[in-house]
Amino acid sequence: MSGPSKPRQRIKVASAPTAGNYDQDEDDHVHAIYQNPNSRSASERVLDTPQASAATVGVLTAIAFALRFYKINQPDQVVFDEVHFGKFASFYITREYYFDVHPPFAKLLFGLAGWFVGFDGHFTFENIGDSYTDNHVPYVGMRALPAILGSLTIPVVYAIMKETGYSTIIAAFSACIILFDNAHIAQSRLILLDATLIFFMSLTIYSYVRFRKLRYWEFTVEWWSWLIATGFFMACTWGAKVNGILTVATIGIAVLVDLWDILDHKKGFTMEHFWKHFMARAIGLIVVPFIIYLSFFYVHFAVLTRSGTGDSFMSPAFQETLIGNELLMNSQELRYYDVVTMKHKDTKVYLHSHPDHYPLQYDDGRISSQGQQVTGYGHDDVNNHWQIIPTKALPEAGRGRIVHHDDVIQLLHVNTQTLLLTHDVASPLMPTNQEFTTWPKDDHSRHNDTLFYLNIIDANSEDPWKSKSSHFRLVHGPTRVSMWTHSKQLPEWAFNQQEINGNKNPTEKSATWFVDQVISTESPEGLSDEQVPKEPKKLSFFRKFAELQLLMLQHNAGLTSSHPYASGPINWPFLISGISFWTENEAQKQIYLIGNIVGWWTCVIALSIYVGIMGADLLARRRGIEPIPEAARGRLWNSAGFFLLIWAMHYLPFFLMSRQLFIHHYLPSHLASALLAGSVLSFILSDTVNYPISIVGRWTKLRKSEYADLGMKGPVVVGVFSFIMFLMFLYMTPLTYGTPGLDGETVNAKRLLSSWTLHFAAKEIAEVP
Repeated sequence: MSGPSKPRQRIKVASAPTAGNYDQDEDDHVHAIYQNPNSRSASERVLDTPQASAATVGVLTAIAFALRFYKINQPDQVVFDEVHFGKFASFYITREYYFDVHPPFAKLLFGLAGWFVGFDGHFTFENIGDSYTDNHVPYVGMRALPAILGSLTIPVVYAIMKETGYSTIIAAFSACIILFDNAHIAQSRLILLDATLIFFMSLTIYSYVRFRKLRYWEFTVEWWSWLIATGFFMACTWGAKVNGILTVATIGIAVLVDLWDILDHKKGFTMEHFWKHFMARAIGLIVVPFIIYLSFFYVHFAVLTRSGTGDSFMSPAFQETLIGNELLMNSQELRYYDVVTMKHKDTKVYLHSHPDHYPLQYDDGRISSQGQQVTGYGHDDVNNHWQIIPTKALPEAGRGRIVHHDDVIQLLHVNTQTLLLTHDVASPLMPTNQEFTTWPKDDHSRHNDTLFYLNIIDANSEDPWKSKSSHFRLVHGPTRVSMWTHSKQLPEWAFNQQEINGNKNPTEKSATWFVDQVISTESPEGLSDEQVPKEPKKLSFFRKFAELQLLMLQHNAGLTSSHPYASGPINWPFLISGISFWTENEAQKQIYLIGNIVGWWTCVIALSIYVGIMGADLLARRRGIEPIPEAARGRLWNSAGFFLLIWAMHYLPFFLMSRQLFIHHYLPSHLASALLAGSVLSFILSDTVNYPISIVGRWTKLRKSEYADLGMKGPVVVGVFSFIMFLMFLYMTPLTYGTPGLDGETVNAKRLLSSWTLHFAAKEIAEVP
């Protein structure tokens, strides 16, 4: 058992630091009392040996593999988001282009795993519950990838705690919180992204800790190696899932604190020395990660060369780089006097008109022009046919009759022989927008109001207008409004069709249209039903990358629809609700994503205790009282403070997001809270710490060493805690593994909180007194 610690006193150091011993944090080098490592308790001496540490991490890792691979073939059906990520893996094998809000790294790994185990990519993962066995899908090999990464996360968590100076038993404690957690295990057994994200996040933390420990060996090969390793693993984290960017932000803040410390003039460093460190970190933590991140997309584009489900998300120029794409195969140049149909890009309705007119008065009392109705119609119809009319003299033949970007055109409605027109009259549903109508072609009194500029998006002045591939805006000449539509329907007098009106923003992005069909043409080639194979066009990698990044951000922010298992961030640490991943009605089996309540609530308590300890310490020191030894305080501020930063950066930003959120978004923060829980337990059991933890350099001013001694308290507390957590894990395993099936009463017993929405629960009948 450790004895009572002696009081510490601060001793001022008169000499200024040299270039080799900057940043001598109290976490590493303080005036601490000397302790002989052999004077520690017998349990501490045994556990502190390399052999005991290796045996401990070996046992933990073996258990991790056993728990994550146990019955990994069950269920043999598509589970939860395997409908997405399994499908994306199959697209890599068939090389069909798809779109997703997440970067491609983890999905590329799934595709590689599927290819390695012989998956041909033809199973489509359409619905939760689709059978893998019936369709001969080697799904176990694909699920093995996240299971391996999830298992290897346990020794990485252990190593992080050891490298930050904590004893073997404390490192085992933090590892056990993840080891026996039902949520981490459930995520690691399925074709999902989170196991990859968390594994590389933990490697990023580990690498940064190793880098910081070498700060007295600046610019050595090992120093550079761990700096670049941090950047590499950080890029992998970001590339695995979009919220991996929070890991990048975490390391960024830690690096800014580090550089701020180097900038301190009291430490005696020159600005040249500061800029050397700044440039090194810029290379290792900005340039290298960005190149790695780019490489994921380079491989992504190189593999997905065929037309697929993601085509419609991309620009026409992008789509024409894909083999077999409709735009590439069917796009043709448009000529004056061609008859075409036009569709709105977002709502997919045709530009339509019919002989019926707007009513004289709308329901709100406003007066209309009583002109011919122009609407959006969702079905193919002869009233969708429009002829392109020139407003300039044309040659009798040749390419001079082709329509180009920025040409001024008229559109003639073929069936009624009237010209498309807009004017300064309010539209039926939106008083701020202009009404669209038509005007007889032989009446030239309103000629100017029938003139429209053809603005082809991302085009140059001589670029031709093409069917399918040319997205365009039609901008009215006199009033500069753009032809626009929205999803709200007109009343019955317009047959509940969609309103077409003039948006006063001529560059409105949603006012985008394309020519869907060419009904008749003056082209010498005429119309052909035969699709002649065409060579895909070229587009630079960086244009593809920039376009996809913007779309990923837009669509991720647009995931705002409701979901029965969505939950708010305030609920996550307390396990207020989970997610139903899969059910089988006949056997009453289910997988319900929920964490181990013992571990999660322990982490919440540890977070609260940590904030209380640091707040009390600050108040006491303000009054000249030092209740915590300097060595222990340094460890709490630096190592535990870093863990708190990781937790906060991976948790608090979700409060600012309006998109769908689920409990699995908290798993990275839960790992960080497990690290912090170990730090708090170490402090509670003993105020002794292992000192120093950084690697001593040639110019380091040596300090006396100190060794942590938890005595028998450590193994007993951690052993009891791990046993209780393991029992809770066993109790919840039917919901984690989806087997065996449970009757209603048992389901009710497993519902530890009333807010858990488990399936097959028995109805509770209140007794009437």
